[in-house]
Amino acid sequence: MATLAPQKTVETLTTLASIKETIKQKHVDLLHLQFVDIEGTLKQVTVTTEQLEDVAEGKTMFDGSSITGFSPINKSDLYLLPDLNTFAVLPWTETEDYSEGRFLCSVINPDGTLFEGDPRNILKKTVDEASEKGFSINVGPELEFFLFEADDKGNPTNQVADVGGYFEPAPYDLGEKVRLEIYRTLKKMGFTIEASHHEVAVGQHEINFKYDDALTTADNATTFKWVVKTVAQQFGLRATFMPKPIFGENGNGMHVNMSLFQNEEGKNAFYDETDSRQLSETAYQFIAGLLKHVPSFAALTNPLVNSYKRLVPGYEAPCYIAWSASNRSALVRIPATRGAGTRVEIRCPDPSANPYYAFAAIAQAGIDGVESNLAVPEEIIDDIFSMTEIEREERGISNLPTTLGESIQALESGEIGKKVLGEFALQEYLSLKKAEWNSYRIAVTGWELDRYQAKF
Repeated sequence: MATLAPQKTVETLTTLASIKETIKQKHVDLLHLQFVDIEGTLKQVTVTTEQLEDVAEGKTMFDGSSITGFSPINKSDLYLLPDLNTFAVLPWTETEDYSEGRFLCSVINPDGTLFEGDPRNILKKTVDEASEKGFSINVGPELEFFLFEADDKGNPTNQVADVGGYFEPAPYDLGEKVRLEIYRTLKKMGFTIEASHHEVAVGQHEINFKYDDALTTADNATTFKWVVKTVAQQFGLRATFMPKPIFGENGNGMHVNMSLFQNEEGKNAFYDETDSRQLSETAYQFIAGLLKHVPSFAALTNPLVNSYKRLVPGYEAPCYIAWSASNRSALVRIPATRGAGTRVEIRCPDPSANPYYAFAAIAQAGIDGVESNLAVPEEIIDDIFSMTEIEREERGISNLPTTLGESIQALESGEIGKKVLGEFALQEYLSLKKAEWNSYRIAVTGWELDRYQAKF
């Protein structure tokens, strides 16, 4: 395992000095040290700013055996090492003489090595491996969410906060004021927001932030979900990134736009102006890698039982394994921008995914296609949803997994899970997901009672 030495460079000292100055100016009293478990759920321990020096050197210990998918109880001591670039003052805590700050952290072992079960470290490993092969990875996700009314105890109801439609403004879009406050909050925390709008479903919204390198973007996606939920609560609402919270409506997606840049030349590796589609051979191979491996990483990009209730025909979510330069019914699409902005968009992921796992799996699958020199199949320009099953079979278009159970089997037998997660994290993740699937599989649902109890 790689060793992460204490942060002692001149640049870091300058950064630490600037953090100290911000703490002084903003009257920051408490620091939240945040990390995620294997499901991407945000965790934190809070310390006072007087402990900043020790915090920066990775001296904050916690019980790893109490975190889902982390350490066994006999090896439970783990430490948090903050990424100083993630420091932010939390806007909703600010008053004239008080505020709170946060860091996102990597998890390390007592000997200073990176903890192999930490999702952030797992994505770092993928980024480092890509760098050794001459590539840097840029990612831009699009996270959708619903806003629901809350009851008097603050729990979500089944009543959406508005009945607006796609791109509708106020007064139809009653969530506009919530999105505006989310935008303001994220901007104060260093985000660059590119767009904000009402989505297709009632009560559904999307706010897009600017792409960045893979690790920064995963950090941003984690922060984004936290901020959206926090701000919504201030309005008496509950935000959810659940993939399919409403039957008969579009679900929440997290389309992932990804590009590779050549480290030496600094050029977009997906762009070739001489090609008819202005795509490079690397781009085609990357697409082929995604199409080959998507069944085996779907359990990472679509990790819930509920995820597969979104991936059905009729609701704009992809169900079939195909690619196109423009066709939105395909799993993989190439947005129209070319030059430095050339990118591949994979449309099946949803925002319940752990972004560190999802981005690592997508990147690993695509890069495997490049390394293996895979040939891309025929582009599908026709509407796949309108094809018959026989027509899809004739054109070699297969289905995505239709249940979490299928995805778990594919993850366990495929290549990408082992490459991305490593043996320890993979087994922990499989154990968690198998238990979730079995719990669902043996549950007696309201649908079954309504359909069968009186009839039989």
